[in-house]
Amino acid sequence: MSKRKAPQETLNEGITDFLIELANYERNVNRAVHKYSAYRKAASVIAKYPQKIKSGAEAKKLDGVGAKIAEKIDEFLTTGKLRKLEKIRSDDTSSSINFLTRVTGIGPAAARKFYDEGRTNVLFVNYIISNECTLFFIDDVFHFNKRIPRAEMQIMETLILKELDVVDPEYIGTICGSYRRGAESSGDIDILLTHPDFTSQSEKQPKLLHAVVDHLESIGFVTDMLSKGDTKFMGVCQLQKDEEDEEEYFHRRIDIRLIPKDQYFCGVLYFTGSDIFNKNMRTHALEKGFTLNEYTIRPLGVTGVAGEPLLVDSEKDIFDYIQWKYKEPKERSE
Repeated sequence: MSKRKAPQETLNEGITDFLIELANYERNVNRAVHKYSAYRKAASVIAKYPQKIKSGAEAKKLDGVGAKIAEKIDEFLTTGKLRKLEKIRSDDTSSSINFLTRVTGIGPAAARKFYDEGRTNVLFVNYIISNECTLFFIDDVFHFNKRIPRAEMQIMETLILKELDVVDPEYIGTICGSYRRGAESSGDIDILLTHPDFTSQSEKQPKLLHAVVDHLESIGFVTDMLSKGDTKFMGVCQLQKDEEDEEEYFHRRIDIRLIPKDQYFCGVLYFTGSDIFNKNMRTHALEKGFTLNEYTIRPLGVTGVAGEPLLVDSEKDIFDYIQWKYKEPKERSE
């Protein structure tokens, strides 16, 4: 396994991280949309601030940062933590509701309802959503909900890329999300997959996705399925422990998306994130006369109508089109 450099944080990443965590809490648990929007706006503004923030008073001068948020910034800068977040993280209600909202199809209102009814088991929730009982066994909800250490993610990345080559050397796969940005832990394994035989002009080719999933099942890595469509698989995986391995591995959530080859690098850019970075990049693209999303980058005509998708053979191509300096994935956690 190759050695990796330690991830480099952005100037005010600690502040933006706690603001986004507070935002998600207000949306998922309290259903306070206005507070969610306020925290997200403050995080976005601070992420673009070109200097290291030294005090709440300095942050308060920025549009979108009010007195209460400034107080929290002072507390974080002084103590390295936030009492409100410590309390939220230790609260069973908050952690359970946040966990349930990670299941596709469950919003904050449904999560609260399930929690109030005592239905916090992932297996049961999957039964409610899909109307069929997919039996799978996890060590316990606590470990299933724990973030995945980077060292374990690296082992899984090595295994997945090796097994893709076994199925067909022409597959291309990338683990995206915060892992690709250099995070020390990840919520799940989010893989983008493509193959030269699959483009946006060709018919659906579910066999390309199913062949990979079936193979990962055959070697015991994918242990259970939540859903398997033509282009997206959602399931559970677990590294197999060998006799010399002292590390204990738990079941983890895994998503695999099959993307057309001509849309692949726009997809990799989008699913690498962060959300704020993607928003800033889309805004810059519009300023330069392009529309950018997870599928394509297209030039905008004088009437504002988007033209044909541009050829993209790498993420750097996208940066070049909009005349923006290329940023490595580890530089996109803003």
